Amino acid sequence: MAWILHNDTLIQEEELAISKEDRGYQFGDGIYEVIRIYEGNLFTAKEHIDRFYASAEKIKIVIPYTKDVLHKLLYDLVEQNEINNGQVYVQITRGDAMRQHHFPQETSPVMVAYTKTVERPKEMMEAGVHGTFIEDMRWLRCDIKSLNLLGNVMAKQEAHEAGSYEAILHRGEVVTEGSSSNMYGIKNGILYTHPATNLILNGITRSVILDLCRNLGIEVQETAFTKEQALEMDEFFMSSTTAEIMPIVRIDGQEIGNGSPGEATRKLQQAFEANLKLTVKM
Repeated sequence: MAWILHNDTLIQEEELAISKEDRGYQFGDGIYEVIRIYEGNLFTAKEHIDRFYASAEKIKIVIPYTKDVLHKLLYDLVEQNEINNGQVYVQITRGDAMRQHHFPQETSPVMVAYTKTVERPKEMMEAGVHGTFIEDMRWLRCDIKSLNLLGNVMAKQEAHEAGSYEAILHRGEVVTEGSSSNMYGIKNGILYTHPATNLILNGITRSVILDLCRNLGIEVQETAFTKEQALEMDEFFMSSTTAEIMPIVRIDGQEIGNGSPGEATRKLQQAFEANLKLTVKM
């Protein structure tokens, strides 16, 4: 039987009850995080928790626990469910209140977290995947990891129907990010990625990758690039908590580079693997 975290208490899954007037359910009035679990360890937990609190602050939700307390609660949840490789999902909403658009004066935030087993996508990371360009129709605060994901969901579905693994979002001609990932192109040995503005979510894996680039001597330019420039890259890849570093070898049917994961992408994958083993003692 699965355990979940409800506020600061571990309960059986069937015991969870969410009010019909919870503002997360009615308005998407909340934020969330997904943290990868490797060998029972929460990878980059501090960075995810820091972003969780930052997103909450941006929408004026006060999380009623310190970061250290939340960290321990999530570890307790992972241990209780005996998850080896997987993920923990945690969200907090503004809480239960009579339906009205403006913030209610007094509510108690509602936090829920659960775990599930998710294996690493090693075969896809080895072979690479396909992407599809889709217009970015989301709101202008993509830096907030909010529950308002309908635009992301619709883009992901459109990419899925096109036979692609991920939607490569663009505003006009400028590539921003994926529907649930960050995007990168490599040209003449230089890595390009959209700067961390309000138009993208600054991914935790993205930050790890930029650190790895510095260690490997790979030049990074946090500069927006166009769809046309994306197609002309020598290599292209995406990153996310669950996809790690995923090569994109074809976009809208056009091969990127030679149509196989590139040398720099492979180096980053190997460096990520080494960092992972060092961090979680795999």
